[in-house]
Amino acid sequence: MKMKRIHKVIVLLTTFFVVGQGVVAQDFVFSQFYANPLYLNPALAGAKICPRFSLNYRNQWPGLVSAFTTVSASYDQYFSDLHGGIGAFVLTDRQGDHGALKTNQVSFMYSFRFQLSRTIYMNAALQASLINENLDWSTLTFPDQIDPDFGFIFNTQAVPPEDMNLFYADFNAGLLVYSKAWYGGLAVSHLTQPSNGFYGLSELPMKITLHGGGLINLKEDTRRTSFLDLGSPVVSPNLIYQHQGGFNYFNYGVYLDWMPFIVGVWFRHGIENADAFIFLVGFQQPTFKLGYSYDVTVSKLSNQTHGSHEITLGFMLPCPEKRKQIRTIRCPSF
Repeated sequence: MKMKRIHKVIVLLTTFFVVGQGVVAQDFVFSQFYANPLYLNPALAGAKICPRFSLNYRNQWPGLVSAFTTVSASYDQYFSDLHGGIGAFVLTDRQGDHGALKTNQVSFMYSFRFQLSRTIYMNAALQASLINENLDWSTLTFPDQIDPDFGFIFNTQAVPPEDMNLFYADFNAGLLVYSKAWYGGLAVSHLTQPSNGFYGLSELPMKITLHGGGLINLKEDTRRTSFLDLGSPVVSPNLIYQHQGGFNYFNYGVYLDWMPFIVGVWFRHGIENADAFIFLVGFQQPTFKLGYSYDVTVSKLSNQTHGSHEITLGFMLPCPEKRKQIRTIRCPSF
């Protein structure tokens, strides 16, 4: 058991070394993309017109000593006088046992709405963020502290950074084009590539996200007519591509939205290596939604990570009458 724990710690320390040096730092990952819309693309601010709250919790790779725990919350709505949507987003992330590396983020965004034709619309958005990263050196352990028989008994020769509490500004931008049956977007994160390294200058790589999908009604009649009071079944195929710091990730899958239930399956992989299958179940009503997803890791870390769990909760507040006539973006709920 002791050697098994030491092996997990070494795997986790490798992650911390990468983050600390900032060489190939990657953004946080969420599997329920559209349940966290402002994180996916700031152009989705105000997408549902009415005021909307979203809460997200993700426990990634719990087998690696509670390696990654991320919580986020957002609020957005459309304002007719501003011809667009306003959004606010907060996130906190803890990496490692006792939260050795903590990240906090506060973001604000504005999404301007254009009407390109009678049935096609476009949103263009800008986002500004303040990010804090804090490293608790006292909770870290290193390989040179390990005795094969007695575990962690030696003092490390590693030198802590001079500043372990970083603050920096960050800026994102996004575009979204949509109609009644399809949608597609582009988001560019870290436009100024701020430094987030604890050991000297280390630029955060720019992230490019492309996403798109469609909605296919399986029945022309959209009324709830079944004995279970189910709505018309809708199939929604989707594709998301992300590029950051030399890494490329593809996420593609399909949702089956049969109001009030929704299920989905996704596959996430890089150019050469598979990452995970994602399975989703959700329940939704006009005023709230609840979703759960599980990532089945299929990479070489599959025996160590124990997958990933994600829970989302959303609330839709009453919409002013004059906004009900404005077309919403019919993208997936999760």
